[in-house]
Amino acid sequence: MIEINSRRDQSIALFGLGASGLMTARALAASGAKVLAWDDNEDQKAAAQEEGIQLCDLYAQDFSDINALILAPGIPLTHKPHAIAQKANAANCPVIGDIELLAEACPETKFIGITGTNGKSTTTALIGHLLSKAGIKTQIGGNLGPPALGFETPAKDEVLVLELSSYQLDLTQKATFDIAVFLNVSPDHLDRHGDMDGYIKAKRRIFRDKNNPAKPQIAIIGVDDENGRSLYNECLVRPGWTAIAISISEPLEHGFYATNGILLYAEAGKAETVCDLSIAENLPGTHNWQNAAAAAAVGHVLGIAYSDIASAITSYPGLPHRQENLGSTNGVSFINDSKATNGEAAIRALACYDDIFWIAGGRAKEDGLAAVQPFMSHIGHAFLIGEAGPDFEEELGGMVPVTQCGDLGTATKAAYHAALESDVKEPIVLLSPACASFDQWKNFEARGDAFKKYVTELEEVEE
Repeated sequence: MIEINSRRDQSIALFGLGASGLMTARALAASGAKVLAWDDNEDQKAAAQEEGIQLCDLYAQDFSDINALILAPGIPLTHKPHAIAQKANAANCPVIGDIELLAEACPETKFIGITGTNGKSTTTALIGHLLSKAGIKTQIGGNLGPPALGFETPAKDEVLVLELSSYQLDLTQKATFDIAVFLNVSPDHLDRHGDMDGYIKAKRRIFRDKNNPAKPQIAIIGVDDENGRSLYNECLVRPGWTAIAISISEPLEHGFYATNGILLYAEAGKAETVCDLSIAENLPGTHNWQNAAAAAAVGHVLGIAYSDIASAITSYPGLPHRQENLGSTNGVSFINDSKATNGEAAIRALACYDDIFWIAGGRAKEDGLAAVQPFMSHIGHAFLIGEAGPDFEEELGGMVPVTQCGDLGTATKAAYHAALESDVKEPIVLLSPACASFDQWKNFEARGDAFKKYVTELEEVEE
């Protein structure tokens, strides 16, 4: 756990007592701060009390003597701010998150931050894997894995690799990153940020300047969308920054790009091969080429040899819930892509397979199924679940057969039996919901774990 000595003897309000909130409360209390914690959820308040965390009704609290308010990442701050955030703002009390506290507590540590609408978890894990294989001591976390303040105190020369959501970046005021990776951006979380401008503004916080010009910063930016190209061009001429482009759509004069499954690095128009991505079994699909390019760019910046970069990419073990291959039963393969919580993410899996028996639905995001339209030919049958089921059927508009299943267990059985009864040689049952999970599940992990359980139950019945 991280000690935050800069907050010793301060009064810190904390709102939101989920995993990151509880860890933050523990870290602050252990560091000698007075923590005033609250949550609207009775169970989470009870859990905090069991750990000896002091509860305080922040709705009734005077914020004039509070040194900072720590918000859990999911609580609105900039667009339609939560009532507690409004109270803090009215009292000129700084509102920050656990990422800010981590950066504050570890001023000499090298930070690599990764953000983007899609691919950031895989890229974060892949970079951690690459650094570990190269003998660089590292920890990964943030939006992936342990909460930020759950890290062990970093050793000298240790690198912290952080997946950063727009929510987390929104709650930073001074945190900076030695290497900032910006993968891509497409409409997401607009209910939180108001519009695309608000969403992009939050993401751009990853490029905050350091106060020390002697420590140059690296920007690694995907240039396959207009916003990425604009950011890259901005960072190219920005003092204190070196910009490296990555692409999966076209060759580059300078930067890392992938074409026909080969990852290359170009400098002054001359390209050399870094890795054959076709043998990276746990990085399927062209979307993972971008993740590999980003990781390779980080390795390049840190002086890791291309042969070692290639070895790490091809040996990457993968992450749960991201096109996770669950094996097959009676010739039907099952892929768990529960992390695909929007249409842009879902098409990354749909593009990888043919003859798909697709399970989709949940709580719809702003983009609906607009991005899916070009991949209809890959879908043999759609099995719809959750709140989005009726709207998704309307969007699919008769282009593929549809079965309304309501819940994931029913959909898993229906998709399996439909695949068995089809004349398809290698059918795929794919859970790639294109939706958030919150209508029926706590999070995408719980949804993915349930899918695994349902698949296992199918196997047991067949035995």
